[in-house]
Amino acid sequence: MGGVEKSVLADKIAELKRNKRAIILAHYYTDGSVQAVADFVGDSLALSQKAATVDADIILFAGVRFMAETAKVLSPDKKVLLPVVEAGCSLADSCDAAELARVKAENPDHLVVAYVNTSVEVKALTDICCTSSNALDIVKGLPADQKILFIPDRNLGGYINKCTGREMKLWNGACLVHEEFSKEAIVALKEAHPEAKVVVHPECRSEVVELADYAGSTAGILAYCGKSDAEEFIVATESGILYEMEMSYPNKRFIPVPKSGCNEGCISCLDMKKVTLENIYETLLNESPEVVIEESIRAKAEGAIVRMLEAK
Repeated sequence: MGGVEKSVLADKIAELKRNKRAIILAHYYTDGSVQAVADFVGDSLALSQKAATVDADIILFAGVRFMAETAKVLSPDKKVLLPVVEAGCSLADSCDAAELARVKAENPDHLVVAYVNTSVEVKALTDICCTSSNALDIVKGLPADQKILFIPDRNLGGYINKCTGREMKLWNGACLVHEEFSKEAIVALKEAHPEAKVVVHPECRSEVVELADYAGSTAGILAYCGKSDAEEFIVATESGILYEMEMSYPNKRFIPVPKSGCNEGCISCLDMKKVTLENIYETLLNESPEVVIEESIRAKAEGAIVRMLEAK
């Protein structure tokens, strides 16, 4: 899509937003052109929390399915739209609600701590949610003798186990995008850029996280880059974050970690990239597809999120 076409579509989207009292939320991992038309850009939960406080009738979530579901959980009286209904998440899809119910029944003494990257049905079976920003604090805040089932990310769960000395039972799930980052690729970049700081998302494998100068959520990574005196950063998370990095810190250089056999930073989430200006426009125009959640499921999922927000 050329620059002129993008500009025309962006204008049409802005007009629809005004006429329909709509807002657009875009995750950091979407394409830069999508982030440019959004009212708010950020992590999934932070976006949903923001949406719950704004005066709008319609929320369009430029992201994947579990994110739009979370927005609907926290804003039940607003119409929530998802441009691409088939835009899923490998991590969320790795934990099936029926299977979780079975595992819970076999481990009744375990508290279920669920990463926010889960379906609404899974959240409804959860005791307390967490994000990559607060997962460590949430777990630290639980009694030392409390048995925990951490779902669904084995990498984030393993990172927390290592930091806390706990032995949480870990669900065998992972983000296929973050699994692609390798120790070898980061070591090679570090040799070429010895002064660069390495920033890593904790959904990466443990040998990758161990190389990090900073490991944290996308928002945490952005904040770290802003505070650091370093001028170069080696980035091991989904490439969409580069748009916000370069916009926020134009005088710094960000070097994406490539996947094996690729000379450039080409590790990206294909589902996130399914969201385009074209389908955002069509979704706003038709007010469809809409996210609909059964109230009993929504209320239970909301409870797990609220308990996280209330945790000290």
